[in-house]
Amino acid sequence: MEKYLFIESRDPFESREVGQSYDLAAALAQEGKTVTLFLVQNGVLPARQSSESAALEKTAKAGVEILADQFSLKERGITDARLCRAVQPAPLDVVVDQLAEGRKAIWL
Repeated sequence: MEKYLFIESRDPFESREVGQSYDLAAALAQEGKTVTLFLVQNGVLPARQSSESAALEKTAKAGVEILADQFSLKERGITDARLCRAVQPAPLDVVVDQLAEGRKAIWL
């Protein structure tokens, strides 16, 4: 089974292309692929409960695991209690582990 790791570092409030990457991740998951979306840097901003977190909820419902870099969350003052239900905090080690297992990485 093919496995993918999407790394999203862009702020969806500034880049409309972020939604396209969520859609691509969801489409791959719906095809039966294993997909993780790892949010890092300003990519963690929609992980808070906000108007943009609905897009993450939709992506998660398609079967995408959504993780947010703990360091990026801390830098931006986003606590675990403020995360939307679709997102789990995770250390950057997850990226290294998933790359080591041979996932196809797409850094956006």
